[in-house]
Amino acid sequence: MELEAYWGIGPKTREALESSIGTEAAIGAIESGDVRTLAEAGVDRSRVTRVLRHAHSAEGMALLATRDARLVYKGLLETIASHAVSEAAADRLRTLTPLIDRGEMNTRLDAVERGQSGWDALDDDARVAVLDAFERYDDAPDGRLAAVETAVELADIGVSSAVFDPIDDLDTEALADAAVALDALGEDRIDRGADEELDRLRDAREAVDRRASNADAVLEELRSGGVEDTAAFREGLVELLREETTIDASRVRSAMAQDAVDATGFVLETLRSLRTELDESIDRRAEQVRAQLELAIDAAGEDVDRAGPAVTTVARELSLGRFAAAYDLERPAYVDGEGLAVVGARNLSMLDGGAEIQPITYAIGDHGIDAPVGERVTVLTGANSGGKTTLLETLCEIAILAHMGLPVAADAAELSTLDRLVFHRRHASFNAGVLESTLQSVVPPLVSGDRTLMLVDEFEAITEPGRAADLLGGLVRLTITEGAIGTFVTHLANDLEPLPQTARIDGIFAKGLTDDLELEVDYQPRFGAVGRSTPEFIVSRLVANADDRAEEAGFRTLAKAVDTEVVQRTLSDAAWTALASDE
Repeated sequence: MELEAYWGIGPKTREALESSIGTEAAIGAIESGDVRTLAEAGVDRSRVTRVLRHAHSAEGMALLATRDARLVYKGLLETIASHAVSEAAADRLRTLTPLIDRGEMNTRLDAVERGQSGWDALDDDARVAVLDAFERYDDAPDGRLAAVETAVELADIGVSSAVFDPIDDLDTEALADAAVALDALGEDRIDRGADEELDRLRDAREAVDRRASNADAVLEELRSGGVEDTAAFREGLVELLREETTIDASRVRSAMAQDAVDATGFVLETLRSLRTELDESIDRRAEQVRAQLELAIDAAGEDVDRAGPAVTTVARELSLGRFAAAYDLERPAYVDGEGLAVVGARNLSMLDGGAEIQPITYAIGDHGIDAPVGERVTVLTGANSGGKTTLLETLCEIAILAHMGLPVAADAAELSTLDRLVFHRRHASFNAGVLESTLQSVVPPLVSGDRTLMLVDEFEAITEPGRAADLLGGLVRLTITEGAIGTFVTHLANDLEPLPQTARIDGIFAKGLTDDLELEVDYQPRFGAVGRSTPEFIVSRLVANADDRAEEAGFRTLAKAVDTEVVQRTLSDAAWTALASDE
């Protein structure tokens, strides 16, 4: 297979990979999802993740039919990656994609449950030890050695949960010896400390090289020691080298020059001959040591190569388990038919921000929870700042996570598997180009014949008010005609009637103002009711906060236009609440 056959790899990326690691290694890294190797080969990390997503699940990525859906997906990946036990695991988590097979979704959910159970079972000390082991794995330059060492460390911690089964399946005692051997072998060179004899010979060679670099100093040292004849000169050189090295005297004597014309030449030729002998001895010893080290690696058998995948699997499952535990996520149920239903749903991005969350129950299509059943399309109405957009985003998050085979932020969730997810956020612009591009984004997946979920927020904001209801009504009817399911947020519910029988209007209601004159909203939609608008509450707040009488009079005039009675009652309730709290 050619590299350019992979999505996202053009001529420049192909050339970078081929020149760095070669075509075969690059393809192997892509197929195995090895982010680290591809990034170290010179490819931008974000490009690597995009390439791997499409290489491993192009059909799954097709679920994300709109830009807004893809933005939610990317946000979820970053949230998931933030709970990774290592940077290497975070890289791989960023390549997770939606799946198209329900069996694969359940398999991944099983893995998440193993990870969460394993993480929950660790005490604080064990958690620190596990994270430290993976941190060292991140920092190690040699991936194979790092994997073997991490596997040994994890085994030494003594954890026994199912998530660590891939480690338990390895012979970690043999791997410990193999780790020493791999560390000693280094990059085509046996490192210092691997063998005492090899180190001794290398030290001797270094001493000989130092002396050979200044033969005149050797002569001066010998003469200053009282050397007067040739025999004494020879023995003096032997003693000098014995004092500085562990070289046998016999080895020095056998290396002495026989035909030197002067003392300087004698010293240089002797040292050069001695170095040649030491080189040969070092090579012989290195071969023996290498053979011994390779025997230790061979003794671990295939476990050396299995250590990498084992560590990767444990890291991925533990990371997903940490993510599930952090947000108290639950396993979704995949059902037949067409529907999406949630109980106690929460928005992950709001949970990250630490906001107080009101869990929501909501449902469209067929399902088995305690909520209206059968309406394939809902029209969600209600108060400004009432959480309608947040509810849409929450449903989008749950649909994406469930299709990725991950637990969701809800007490319970049921959904049918989808082919396309259309999520469209509110874009406040009457530009004709925005309308055209929006229609081109949401209509094709709707009419494709695929199983589609439509989540559309205030579609009317992109066109003239007079035609917005017509277009939105047409989109609702098209959704039903095409057999899709969906929720549409709008302020034009009254202009859409009569809706088809399989559509339902739901409403979010403002309950009034708090004693601080902040809008108080019940974020749980009421099924089958048009949500009440909030101008009367906003006007009430403006009347109460007016700085002078003229402003207050102006706002009271507006109060007459919206609903004087509601405004007055709201003001009275706020004042009474404030008075009661003071008492």
